[in-house]
Amino acid sequence: MFGSNILEIAIGIIFVFILVSTICTAIREGIEAKLKTRAAYLEQGIRQLLHDTDGTGLAKALYEHPLIYGLFNGGYTAGKQNKSPDLLAKGCNLPSYIPSKTFAAALMDIAAQGVTTNAADATTGAPVITLDAVRKNVTDMQNPEIRRVLLYAIDTAQGDLNKAQANIEDWYNSGMDRVSGWYKRSTQWVILWIALGVTIALNVNTIKLVKYLAKNDTQRKMLVASAEAAAKDTSKQIGYQAAQTQLDAQKLPVGWDNDCLTSAKMDPGAPNSFWNTFMGPLLGWLITAFAATLGAPFWFDMLNKVMVVRSTIKPNEKSGEGAPKDSQTPQVITINTTPPPPPVGGGVTDGAANKNPPPPDPPAAGDTEPDGCGVTATELTGDPDLPESKGGMI
Repeated sequence: MFGSNILEIAIGIIFVFILVSTICTAIREGIEAKLKTRAAYLEQGIRQLLHDTDGTGLAKALYEHPLIYGLFNGGYTAGKQNKSPDLLAKGCNLPSYIPSKTFAAALMDIAAQGVTTNAADATTGAPVITLDAVRKNVTDMQNPEIRRVLLYAIDTAQGDLNKAQANIEDWYNSGMDRVSGWYKRSTQWVILWIALGVTIALNVNTIKLVKYLAKNDTQRKMLVASAEAAAKDTSKQIGYQAAQTQLDAQKLPVGWDNDCLTSAKMDPGAPNSFWNTFMGPLLGWLITAFAATLGAPFWFDMLNKVMVVRSTIKPNEKSGEGAPKDSQTPQVITINTTPPPPPVGGGVTDGAANKNPPPPDPPAAGDTEPDGCGVTATELTGDPDLPESKGGMI
């Protein structure tokens, strides 16, 4: 079983991973707010979903529809024609999220009334949208792939307009699952590069931290105390500024000043070795960077699990494995070895045995059995229902 020192080192390293992950995530969110990469991924996914890769046909009509156009400012500009957007693609002014219900309603309106609208379409005399009217207009669409999708959604709705719209929503959501996969993978790569930059800039070397915490009990206890306080926080939210402040307050060997570099050398016996100058720091940075890509929520869960393990081990260490289970003082039984006095009227005389012992006493009244007591059960207990003793000591 792990010792308490090893568990404390693990808790300290996990808490450092939480802080570094929080810093990297905050930087990623800042980049996303500036570039709006999610909007670029959404626009790319809609173009592929509508089979309009250049963004000049149905995708353009969808973004310029009043139901969608109200979600962003400015006009629509198609992005690059790639299989997937770049890691840091710019979404410009496009929306980062389009509800499935809004998408389905706009697409059905385009299928029923066409791409362009006029003043007559907005009057009260315009025909009501029905499935028959939508199906008739869908056959005139110049996009055969989308025409087939819409016809399938209409035919399986069995005359229910709301069911047809729900079918289109399901089709849109399945396509957005693919876009979400793009975005998550790109986010992991972006955070990895950010983590490498942050790790090297702050010189957060996991291997050095483990060696440092193993030798410095005071710093290890302080780091564990901070980790316990963070674990008790139910919100599990640490901002960028708070994470940076916590990392600076721990007095760990991070950074590039002389004190930090001297306090946690990789190999003090060979300061100019290949391991000490290149391989060791590179491996320690990579461990920290890969850990940061897992995110702060993952390490918060790991911290809680290690805390539970530590709480179950700590009482055993305080009491000791060899401690007795019963702390009461055992009862001492004293045996009286003094010989009894000789019987009156005879018995033992001058150390010799009495060859003629006195006759036994006659039985008492009501005592039918010679048990040597001369009393009945009623006299002992006062309970007349208790049966009398049969026999006795012979």
